[in-house]
Amino acid sequence: MAGYSVPTREGDPVHTVRTIGRLAQMVLELRDEYVRDPRPDTLDQIIRRLDEINRLSEELKRRQEQDAEASREAMVDSEPDE
Repeated sequence: MAGYSVPTREGDPVHTVRTIGRLAQMVLELRDEYVRDPRPDTLDQIIRRLDEINRLSEELKRRQEQDAEASREAMVDSEPDE
């Protein structure tokens, strides 16, 4: 089914990536609107969407670091004691 996507939990990185995609699409639409009619309120919306994308990017980086740390700890825990 076209357009169907599997639901995700809010803390799931897939959810965050999808949100970034939706925000990016909004920025593209706002860009077109701003090019047609450069208004300060449209520019403000673009800036707010970009700020949200940046926030979500930082969230993904933190999650990636946490996952890498958990993976390293799991490897250390699974090593046989000498």
